[in-house]
Parts: sequence; C-alpha cells; structure tokens
Amino acid sequence: MNTSKLKIAIASDHAGYQYKEKIKQHLESKGHEIKDFGTDSEQSVDYPLFIRPAAEAVAAGECDQGIVLGGSGNGEAMAANKVKGIRCAVCWDSESARLAREHNNANMISLGQRMMTGETALEIVDTWLSAEFEGGRHERRIEQIEG
Repeated sequence: MNTSKLKIAIASDHAGYQYKEKIKQHLESKGHEIKDFGTDSEQSVDYPLFIRPAAEAVAAGECDQGIVLGGSGNGEAMAANKVKGIRCAVCWDSESARLAREHNNANMISLGQRMMTGETALEIVDTWLSAEFEGGRHERRIEQIEG
C-alpha cells in the first residue's frame, strides 16, 4: 500500500465541483498536498481550461498524480489524455480504479459526479492511490501507448 504523502493535482468543471471539494478535503485530511486548478463554483465553464493545466502539471512532474471531475468524467479524461505522458482513466467503481493503476499505471483518474455517490468517489480515490503498478507484461503495453 502506498502510504507516502503525495502532491495531487485536482480540477473540475461546474458539474464536478461539489465532489472536487469533497475529495480535496478528504485528501488534505490524509496529509496529501493538493494543487487545485479550479473551477471554483458550479457556474458553467469550459472544462479544458481547468483540466489541461492539471494534466500538464502531472506530465511535468510538478504533481505526482491527478484527479479530474465532471458530470460523466468522459470529456475531462479526453482533455487530460491529450497531454503527452498522461494516462487518465475514467473510473466508476473501486475495481476500475484498482485496475487503472495495477494494469495501466494511470497517473490521473477522471470521475463523473452525476454517475456515483460521494462515498463511491472517495472509495475510488483511496483505492487508486493505494494500488501499485504491477509492471511485467503491462509495462510493454504502457510503452506501446506512449509510442
């Protein structure tokens, strides 16, 4: 289990704002450093303006990992994955989060606030952060993704 303290980028659009704030508080209470890239309300915004800078911070090594949120999480994952070096997985339960780390070495996850309860969102985050990349046959596949 990964118990080290991490610097985590977090960002959302208006539809993921409530869970972003809940996750941020949860992670800070565990001692992690959070870099919040916005948004800062439920007022409608264009999510790439917030998601891309968070993904760039992870890709540059300024943050260890990243979490992005929206209504479904799909658009946010697409925006994050446009940044070279990012492997952002849409997660909908703890199992998808565990596999995203163990098999895909996801350095970011995307959650949909409209798709799950707040409790499930926190479980997903905790599972993903505690899982470890298995390497082995998965390493070859990650290298193929990276090109």
